[in-house]
Amino acid sequence: MTTSATPLPGEEPDPGSDATDGPDDDAPRRRWTRRRLALLTVAVVLLGCLPFVWVLTSTGGQRHTVDSVPDRPVAIVLGAGVRPDGLPSYLLAQRLDLAVELYEAGSVQAVLVTGDNGAEHYNETDTMRDYVVAAGVPEERVVGDHAGFSTWDSCARANEVFGVAEATVVTQEFHLPRAVRLCRAAGIDTVGVGGASMDQRAVATVYGWVREVPAAVAALGTVVFRPDPRFLGDYETGVDDALAAARTP
Repeated sequence: MTTSATPLPGEEPDPGSDATDGPDDDAPRRRWTRRRLALLTVAVVLLGCLPFVWVLTSTGGQRHTVDSVPDRPVAIVLGAGVRPDGLPSYLLAQRLDLAVELYEAGSVQAVLVTGDNGAEHYNETDTMRDYVVAAGVPEERVVGDHAGFSTWDSCARANEVFGVAEATVVTQEFHLPRAVRLCRAAGIDTVGVGGASMDQRAVATVYGWVREVPAAVAALGTVVFRPDPRFLGDYETGVDDALAAARTP
């Protein structure tokens, strides 16, 4: 009786025996496929980050603190959400406080608050205006834009509807590079001041920085194509009137 696993002449190899086993010819191909997928993933991530890097580097000279920012006639304060009780959220209150500091320092003469008033019972703009006036900025120096539905809309409307040619845009540090870049693309000689929010709102701040990566991709498209804002409307003289009041003794 033969005990060897080697098949006899005319016999088929046992499918379960080692006689059919050999080198895995597909293994190198699978490793190369996985390597190509990994390289492709890294390339896509790097390409996706390029607009964010561009936004950061192209606005480095225009981002300042309250103490170092050059004078501009108008502060543009971007909306950031209102609480259910009608008070500004922490991030929005921080932006408004910075605008008040700029006004008190004489760095701006008027404040344009711009926010979303597109839903019933939700009014960022009036909340922002009331907060700034209550903090001591004269009412005639505060102007509201109720159609600031996005950063681009706020910047484009500030220029086209309110005639703002020079401004300090006010927001959080994580949002500031994109805000400056978009306002400059809208035709405004813009510098910016951002609030540091990590100590008080760490999760929101980290999320804000992460969100800015894809948002920078969209901003690049906006800078290239410069679409009309969601709502444009007629020219408004609010900022002109506020600056005229600033010039009146």
